[in-house]
Amino acid sequence: MALSRWGTAAEAKDLNEGIRGLLSDVLGVTAETAVTFDPAAVTASPSRLDDDDIAALAGLVGAGNVSVDDAQRLPRARGKSTPDLLAWRLRPEVDCPDAVVAPGSDDDVAALLEWCGRESVAVVPFGGGTSVVGGLTPDAGAHRAVVSVDLIRFDELESIDTESGEAVFGAGVTGPRAEELLAEHGFSLGHYPQSFPYASLGGYAMTRSSGQSSAGYGRFDEMVRGLTVVTPVGVIEASRAPASAAGPDLRQWLMGSEGAFGVCTRVRVRIHPVPEVVRHEAFRFPDFATGAAALRAVEQQGAGPTVIRLSDETETMVNLATATESIGQQEQGEEQGGCLCLCLFEGTPEHAESRQAETRAVLLAHGGTSLGAGPAESWEHGRFGAPVLRDSLLDNGALVETLETATDWSGIPALRDAVVVALTTSLEASGTPALVMCHISHVYPTGASLYFTIVAGQRGEDPIAQWMDAKRAASEAIGAHGGTITHHHAVGVDHRPYLAAEIGEVGVRMLRAVKAAVDPHGVCNPGTLIP
Repeated sequence: MALSRWGTAAEAKDLNEGIRGLLSDVLGVTAETAVTFDPAAVTASPSRLDDDDIAALAGLVGAGNVSVDDAQRLPRARGKSTPDLLAWRLRPEVDCPDAVVAPGSDDDVAALLEWCGRESVAVVPFGGGTSVVGGLTPDAGAHRAVVSVDLIRFDELESIDTESGEAVFGAGVTGPRAEELLAEHGFSLGHYPQSFPYASLGGYAMTRSSGQSSAGYGRFDEMVRGLTVVTPVGVIEASRAPASAAGPDLRQWLMGSEGAFGVCTRVRVRIHPVPEVVRHEAFRFPDFATGAAALRAVEQQGAGPTVIRLSDETETMVNLATATESIGQQEQGEEQGGCLCLCLFEGTPEHAESRQAETRAVLLAHGGTSLGAGPAESWEHGRFGAPVLRDSLLDNGALVETLETATDWSGIPALRDAVVVALTTSLEASGTPALVMCHISHVYPTGASLYFTIVAGQRGEDPIAQWMDAKRAASEAIGAHGGTITHHHAVGVDHRPYLAAEIGEVGVRMLRAVKAAVDPHGVCNPGTLIP
C-alpha cells in the first residue's frame, strides 16, 4: 500500500468534473488548496536499537526476518485513518518502529516476547495495517524502543474440517487469500469488512471486526471458534468445544484485545459452503425512521438476508450508497429522495429465493418500495471503493472520515441526531460546511449500528486538529446518548479516553489485572486499549 493512501497508486480514481465542481462550490476547496504529499520530505526516525540488539533479534527469528530499513519501517509507522493519511502530508518526520521483525512460529514469538521483556522493548503486532483508530502506532511507552511484529509468515490454511465446518488459519492470512484457500475446498468464510482487500484474520479477531454480510453470517467474533495467542508468560489456546460452561470464555477476553495481551498467531473459524446463488434487491423508504422500523421488523422476524443496510436521506441523495464513482449524481431515470435500503440473499436457489420473498414482504408492508436488483448489484460491485474515493477527495482539499457506533433500536433516532449535530456544529465552527451522512450497517434483534461518513473542507494549517475536534464532539455525544464508542473499528488510541466511561471502574480494573498477569513488563502494544 502507498504511504499516504488507503491502497495502491494503481487503485487511485480521478474525480470527475462534476465532483470537483461540487467541492469547489459547496466546500470552497480545490486540488490547489489541498495539503499535498511530498515523498522526498519523508524522514524516518533513527532506530534506537544497536548492532547487538539486531544480532539478538536475528538469532531469534533469522537474519532475513529482521529489518531496520526505512522502506520496511515507514509503512508500519501509521495506520489508515484520515489523521494518519494527513500526517504523511503535514508531519513528514515520522516516528517509526525501531525494527520490523517477522517471526515464523509460536516459539519464535515466545522467544521474541521474552527478549523484549528482558530488554525493555515494546512490541506492536502488524497484520494488514488497516487500523483507523491508532491501533498500530509504534508507541514505546516507558521502554527504550519498539518493534513491529509482522505476522506475514503466518500465512497458511493449516487445516480444514469440512464435516464440522471449521478451518484453522495463520493470523497473517488476508481476507482475500482466506477466501481463495477455502474456495479450493468449496467453502467460504463470508467476512467482508471495508478493509477486506488488505486486512488479516488475526486483525479481524483482535479488533472484533464486523463485515458487510454480518446479517447472514454474524460478526467475526461470532465466527471465531478458537484462538492461539502467545503472551509474554505463555501460550493461550482459547476454546475447544462448540459451547462450554467451563468458566468465562477466554475467547471473549482475547478478541478485541488489540495486541495488548499478546500476539495472535492462529485463528480457528466457522466456515460454510460457497453459496450457490446470490440474489439482490433494493428498496426505497420515504424517510429514515420508516426504513429503520422496517429493518428492525426484518431482523426480529428472522427473515434472514445476508446483507441489509439502510442509508439516510443525505447519503441516498449523494448516491454514496451504491456507485462511489458517481457521488453527487443520480442515475438516469432514478427516483430521487427518500432512503435507500440494499439487500443480498445467499445460499441454495430455494433458500435464497424464500428469504428474499420473506424479507420483501416485510419491507413492503412497512412502507418500502422495491427498486429491483440494480442498486444492490451496483453497491456489491463497488463496495470496497469508498476508501479509495477518500484518497481522491483528500487530494482535492476535502476532509473525509468515518466513525461508527451502535445502540438499541429505541435509541437510534436520538443517537443519530446527536452525532450529526455534534459533527456539523464543530466543523462549521472551523469555517466549513459539513455533509454528514449515515447508514445502518449492521442489525441485531435488539439494536443496530450507525455508520457516519463526513465530508467537509480542510481548513487552517492543521486539518488533523480540525478533525480531532469534531471527532471529540461526536464521541462525547455518543457517550451522552447511550451508544458504544465503537461498534467495529476497535478502541486503539483514539477511543481509549472514552472506554472507562463505557465499561466502568470495575471493568477497567479487570482489564488492568489481566494486562498485569499476562504482560508483566508491559511490552505489548503500550498506549492501546487499556485505560
